[in-house]
Amino acid sequence: MSDPKTDKKRETWGSRVGFIMAAAGFAIGLGNIWRFPYLVGENGGGAFLLIYIAIIIVIGIPLFYVEAGLGRKAQSGAITGLRKLTKKGSTWVSIGWLGVFTSLLIFSYYLMIMGWLFAYFVKVGLGTFQGVTFDQAAGIYENFVANPWLVTGYAIIPMLILAFVVVKGLKDGTEKFVRLLMPLLIIMLLALSVFSLSLEGSWEGVVWYLKPDFSQISGDSVLQALGQAFFSIGIGMAAAFTYGSYLKREKSNLVVDGVWVISLDTFVAFISGMVIFPAIFAFSVAPNSGPGLIFLTLPTIFDQMPGGTIFGLLFFFLVIVAALTTGVGFVETLAANASELFNLNRKTSVWLVSIVSLVLAIPSILSQGPWSNIQIFGMDIFTFIDYFSGNIMLVVGALLLSLYVVFKWKTENFIDEINIGTTGVKIPYAVKPIFAFVIPVVIAVIFITGIL
Repeated sequence: MSDPKTDKKRETWGSRVGFIMAAAGFAIGLGNIWRFPYLVGENGGGAFLLIYIAIIIVIGIPLFYVEAGLGRKAQSGAITGLRKLTKKGSTWVSIGWLGVFTSLLIFSYYLMIMGWLFAYFVKVGLGTFQGVTFDQAAGIYENFVANPWLVTGYAIIPMLILAFVVVKGLKDGTEKFVRLLMPLLIIMLLALSVFSLSLEGSWEGVVWYLKPDFSQISGDSVLQALGQAFFSIGIGMAAAFTYGSYLKREKSNLVVDGVWVISLDTFVAFISGMVIFPAIFAFSVAPNSGPGLIFLTLPTIFDQMPGGTIFGLLFFFLVIVAALTTGVGFVETLAANASELFNLNRKTSVWLVSIVSLVLAIPSILSQGPWSNIQIFGMDIFTFIDYFSGNIMLVVGALLLSLYVVFKWKTENFIDEINIGTTGVKIPYAVKPIFAFVIPVVIAVIFITGIL
């Protein structure tokens, strides 16, 4: 590949559908299928769901427009793009640095969890959970995650898959990959939800999932919903910025495409709950099982189901697919920014960020075994990184993006920019107060309330 600094033509998406699928693919991942269900389970079911959807509409979609719009305008990655739009020494460039660092931090432990998923796909296929009790399943989980060599070995598998895909380029690698996997993911998810709902006693799970219990909601619950929205959509990770930079400014309908992206993401999160909660209620399992929900609870349920092995294989394959579509976005984002910052070709930057991410995953991997005694604010290293990146860094990044619109970009200019290329529905100037006041204030209040 040619020198990034001398390239006259930036790569672009092969089609509008390609951008929607890729952006939705990045958004749809473990955040929807692993993180969202256990947060719902710990925070009052339907009440958390309602708060989450409200945040998505009021804050999530507008901030996706902000980040993707900045990328489209700059035609560059987050760091170099903000340097173009402001100046190299501007404090606003910190938004790009924070986004890239957050993305790197999250991707590091994401690799570890993807390793768990690959391992559990193998375990379910081999019948490891046949006839085991919940305590025995917990023992299998604890013994596996405590073995750093085994976990690292499994984590290398997704790292290699993602690197080989992204090395092929934007159209031939990233775009083709997600256009193949996204329809497969949605079809499998719908099929599993139908099967889950057919189980005896499953409707108790549906009622619990959809019935709001606001007594379970606290300031921290709302902060977690906000962090989950940003985690799922990918706001503050520099990914929307990078993906937006591959759009043709005059020929892309960002207003409509953004709604498609966020709608697909929210739909998958919602349907994931319709797969998991009916199943766990059908077998009288507590819904608030925490982060171990799909690794501790579900394998024992699969064993009790008719055709449970097939269901289990499909479920873990589904989660692997979702994780890979997100993982591609992480590697694409990190590699694009590394390429621009360090004057590297695509191949070198992809392998560099992949190897660095795997190395950074090691502390999280060790924290489940040999380093489990190391505590940061009462949390092991992995739990701390997940909490700090998801509930602090993403929220701070989103707040800075909202302030950038108000103080640097100016709301009118932002609206004009996002409406470029839009046919039909446009963002009206009447929403200026939402961008200028509501979004930054709501983010700041939720953030302060949640951490106090």
